[in-house]
Amino acid sequence: MAEDREPYRPAPLLLGSLALHAAGIAAVAADPRRWRTVAGLLVANHVALAAVSLWPRSQSLGPNLLRLPAAAAGRREVALTFDDGPDPEVTPRVLDLLDGAGMKATFFVIGRHARAHPRLTAEIARRGHRVENHTDTHPHLFACYPAALLRREVERAQEAIAAATGRRPRLFRAPAGLHNPFLEWVLHRSGLRLVAWTRRGFDAVDQNPAAIVRRLLRGLAPRDILLLHDGRASGDPGGNPVVLEALPRVLDALAARGLRSIPLPDP
Repeated sequence: MAEDREPYRPAPLLLGSLALHAAGIAAVAADPRRWRTVAGLLVANHVALAAVSLWPRSQSLGPNLLRLPAAAAGRREVALTFDDGPDPEVTPRVLDLLDGAGMKATFFVIGRHARAHPRLTAEIARRGHRVENHTDTHPHLFACYPAALLRREVERAQEAIAAATGRRPRLFRAPAGLHNPFLEWVLHRSGLRLVAWTRRGFDAVDQNPAAIVRRLLRGLAPRDILLLHDGRASGDPGGNPVVLEALPRVLDALAARGLRSIPLPDP
């Protein structure tokens, strides 16, 4: 069970949406001839909700961690994060690269992968990295799920990760960062905080390591959260995953700029 916490408070945008729906129903009940105007307003409201749901860095639907705390600037800290693992071929090599550079990171793992590779999942934590929640099956339509299915994806991953590491995650990243108005309520019930990023390498779709490194390093500053993947790209089931070529360059650049990667802090 999730620990005791403050009651859930919907974001102002959601409260406004509920108020608009209630006012619309009342307006149509009072004068049915207004139904076209009310319907138009409600459609516009749903379009707005969809737009903010599909923006990974949006904070309109609830808290969303985009940067490290302000104190990290003085310590010249950034946060490397990895999605979609653990992968038995890729993740151990990523861990070795991080160890060699003296850097720590946060791994947002998929629940079914944690169940398949519990020792590797535990090894990530043993080496001083955070192991956090990236859903149970990484469904492509996650942002379209109703609350019950969202909760199943979140909680099954919580259980798998806790079984492997002995610790329930406190942080969550949605597949591709896409979410919907129900997610914040689900995360609150599970004691989780949504996390996005400031810099994304697109290494899950781009096999050019130089381009990936440029995206991550251009304008890089303390407090940034960087996104890479230690799971294999869908188009590259074999061979050398591009993260293993890009990551050493990123680690070298961090050291050259006097930056240090740390695990994401507790919410």
